[in-house]
Amino acid sequence: QVQLVESGGGLVQPGGSMQLSCAAPENIFSTHFMSWYRQAPGKERVRVATITYYGTTLYADDVKGRFTISRDWDKNTAYLQMNSLEPRDTAIYYCNAKDPPSERDYWGPGTQVTVSS
Repeated sequence: QVQLVESGGGLVQPGGSMQLSCAAPENIFSTHFMSWYRQAPGKERVRVATITYYGTTLYADDVKGRFTISRDWDKNTAYLQMNSLEPRDTAIYYCNAKDPPSERDYWGPGTQVTVSS
């Protein structure tokens, strides 16, 4: 079973920054698009950002200019750098690895991010 290991969640004040990490097995990391999704209480899970294995990045409109997704090929890890955090960013953040041709994907267990003073 493929395991995606997330880390970096917690409590942060409005305006603060936080980085999430997602480590994947090498055979998955090298062949899959990596994404971050989030799910706020009572809401659907939505995609926040994606990075392809070409390095192309895509962002949801409400995080553009504040969040940055990246991937480290040496560590087989994807990152989500979140700046200028707002209370509306509070959610469980999930890492996703997706194989575009087959659309098979894998999920991490999720990490809670809470933005509050």
